[in-house]
Amino acid sequence: MTASPEQLIDWIKSRRTIGNLQLPAPTHEQIRMAIECAATAPDHKKLRPWRFIVTEGEARQQLGQALLEAAEAQAAREGDKLSDKTRHKTANLPMRAPVIITVVTKMQEHKKVPPFEQMLSAGAAVQNLLLALMAQGFSTVWRTGLLCNEPAVKAYFDVGDDDYVTAFVYTGTSPKNNPRRKPMDIEPLLRFER
Repeated sequence: MTASPEQLIDWIKSRRTIGNLQLPAPTHEQIRMAIECAATAPDHKKLRPWRFIVTEGEARQQLGQALLEAAEAQAAREGDKLSDKTRHKTANLPMRAPVIITVVTKMQEHKKVPPFEQMLSAGAAVQNLLLALMAQGFSTVWRTGLLCNEPAVKAYFDVGDDDYVTAFVYTGTSPKNNPRRKPMDIEPLLRFER
């Protein structure tokens, strides 16, 4: 079945962030298909300035430890200490979904492609990833937060000093139907020039 342009547009407009995710999760083949779609993002000079790291199973606990280490370092810099409750919550952040696809930048020196273009390409890759997972019947939430580019997290993902963790794409199945999006007034966001 081929979707009409109107059906496709309505489908894209139906995309929602869903935070409560459970099994079933996408298979490795489904993840590969979604990443193939992500890799079609606009990419000036074909630098491919992004990488994808899939975290599932027990590896989520290791990621939780990296997030906890980052939170403790952040608190220490501010002369603070985490409560036991905050420590537990932080270490369990990756357990909110069965699979997390982390998107990181791989910036490259290029005289015609400044870093901001490469960062925007990474964002476009994330959007394609979200839509490709949705097309396969999965729900997602794009998370980052204050810890994602702390040294402990960047080290965990082997991300260089000049690169960024741009997204934690949590994915799985929503236990309930996605809520319908309210109509949006785009007029304040739009200007036509002639």
